[in-house]
Amino acid sequence: MNALIRTHAALLFAGVTTFTLMGAGQSLYGPALPAFAREFGLTVAQAGWLISALWIGSAIGVAVMFFRGRAITPRHALGAMVVGSALIAAGFGWVPTLVGSVIFGTGYGISTVVFNPRVLRAFGVKGPSMVSLLNAMFAVGAIAAPLIFVALGSNPHLAFAIVSGLCALIWLASGTSGRAEDVAAGAVSKPYRLRLGVLCFGVVCIGVEACLIGLGPTALIATGASEETAARALSGFFVAFLIARTTLVFTAHILPPFAIYAGAMAGAALCAMAATVLPAVPFFIAMGAFAGLFFPGFFVTASRLMGDDPRVTPTIIAAGLVGGISSPVLLGQLLTSMGERGFFLVIAVVTVATAAVALILLRRISAEVAQG
Repeated sequence: MNALIRTHAALLFAGVTTFTLMGAGQSLYGPALPAFAREFGLTVAQAGWLISALWIGSAIGVAVMFFRGRAITPRHALGAMVVGSALIAAGFGWVPTLVGSVIFGTGYGISTVVFNPRVLRAFGVKGPSMVSLLNAMFAVGAIAAPLIFVALGSNPHLAFAIVSGLCALIWLASGTSGRAEDVAAGAVSKPYRLRLGVLCFGVVCIGVEACLIGLGPTALIATGASEETAARALSGFFVAFLIARTTLVFTAHILPPFAIYAGAMAGAALCAMAATVLPAVPFFIAMGAFAGLFFPGFFVTASRLMGDDPRVTPTIIAAGLVGGISSPVLLGQLLTSMGERGFFLVIAVVTVATAAVALILLRRISAEVAQG
């Protein structure tokens, strides 16, 4: 393992630091929105388009990787993040800020597609554990950035300027410019195999994760929690999320990836069911641990089953985007009419059904992954 780390040190350094800044950049949007709304004379709802712009850019980045993935390097992703965050920091106006968010999101989407499969292939048997490390560092950035934002006097321009500068330093220091196929040199290429059934598991898990993060605090307030308690619960959710992903760093290479997914979905289902009848806050926090296991289990499973063609990872990430973009919008429209526990009831129904299907298919899918 030490030899692999030395061989791929530049890739690992670039991946870990980039994912940390991806988490930091995304989590800055929440506390920065009120400041941008005041600065540009917008309502908070109008300022929310800044978040939509991030996800639109992410979808663009994934599409770029699907069609031009062989020509894209980690430095392209980092370059887009440098330019996008710098444009947000510059404060030239609302439209340029939106454009900056789209560009940053494009780098965000490209980074997700570039680093996950490269690290998975480069580290062989330990690949799933190293993918878990990348995604754990995303959570580290997501937890730290809002605290740093407050320490900086809640100045969004300074915060995004720091993100831009750090991305530029990584671009200069990483030296990771090789194209996607270079990492797999000498490996047997497996053709692109579209597995729609497997991708559906990604739509669901990322949709549930997005709903918990985006709508969970509002749902907790509906059950009687104060805004302060809901905010602390979200922090607790991310801490549990990080602990779970850190655990995977040491265990993912010895556990079947689809077993991780099925177990995580079953755990989330139990927590959601408990939250419908018992105090919701502790079970919401506990769901963070299970949500932290969703993506690594799904990504490794889908990668093993769909091959190593450069179009595979964009397809996997696109499935997640479908769930991540659509689910909060659909569920958010229903929140006002579902009662104080309606949110957790819907999450419980979805996770119970998904866990049941996953457990039924566990042996078959795990056997296919092992044959991979």
